Amino acid sequence: MNRRDFLQATGSAALASAATSCAVLDPRSPDALIIDTHQHLWDRSKLNLPWLDQAETPEILRHNYTTKEYKEAFAGYHVKSIYMEVDVVPGDHVKEADTIVAQCRAGHTPTIAATIGGRPMSPDFESYVKRYAGDGIVKGLRQVLHSDSVPRGYCLQPAFVRGVQILGSHGLNFELTMRPDELLDGAKLTARCPETHFVLDHCGNGDPKTFNPKLAPGMKRNGTAKGWKRGIDALAQRPNVICKISGIVASVPPGHWRAEDLAPVVNHCLDSFGPHRVVFGGDWPVCLLGSPVRGWVEALKQIIAARPLADQRRLWSGNAIRFYRLAV
Repeated sequence: MNRRDFLQATGSAALASAATSCAVLDPRSPDALIIDTHQHLWDRSKLNLPWLDQAETPEILRHNYTTKEYKEAFAGYHVKSIYMEVDVVPGDHVKEADTIVAQCRAGHTPTIAATIGGRPMSPDFESYVKRYAGDGIVKGLRQVLHSDSVPRGYCLQPAFVRGVQILGSHGLNFELTMRPDELLDGAKLTARCPETHFVLDHCGNGDPKTFNPKLAPGMKRNGTAKGWKRGIDALAQRPNVICKISGIVASVPPGHWRAEDLAPVVNHCLDSFGPHRVVFGGDWPVCLLGSPVRGWVEALKQIIAARPLADQRRLWSGNAIRFYRLAV
């Protein structure tokens, strides 16, 4: 995508607004709060993360990533964060959740809330959910659905659907992280759980490479642009779903991409879900596969620069404060 196409992709209405106001929200300005809804932290001496030992896991992710490194990565930004579970072994779910809840309660770090891990199909799932529901810190739960250990169609099995319905009955959301060619299954799940609120992580795992054949020609492409768009549009029709603008920078080659390469995925999500149903996620440290987190933040700032200033603020923080019921 060339720069002219990139600018056209932002939409004529947004461009007209920018021409009138010339207002771009700088995430580094003192009054610009960022709510990072997708913060990973892990200490391998305390939690068992078997996926980090797999042969295909890049070396850059095999290190410990703690609050200290997170604060360094976001230096210069006013950021508050929501912890995102890190796919520990099920036996460590309680340890992971209890640790992050205690950290949030202490109030000494940017982390103010959490999405914990869990298995909706487990027989003791409701008792596990009750352990954290209503504490004001745990906002939802995630089970990663795009790993090799999860078969296709898994999220539509009756026991899984019941588990996700249980989350809704206790006021917790479910975060969808799934393959782009299974987004239609995600739409079916959200329809079967109308009382549960959902967050679609990582722009539905849209792959910027599918929009630009010249971007990283040697890298594998994840799905197709057409199929991904179909899934995004189906999920956007569901009133109980919001979209997290996150994750996509991890799928582009480091040092060989520009904001224009990410724009088709970002803009389609923003246009499909609308300005009130999108939130920002840093996806640190997984984002390091494609860029330091500040590179992702600055690229997103460029992509949304032509949109109304109020919508920029909603994306960076306002929608997350409302959806996750945050006190900031």
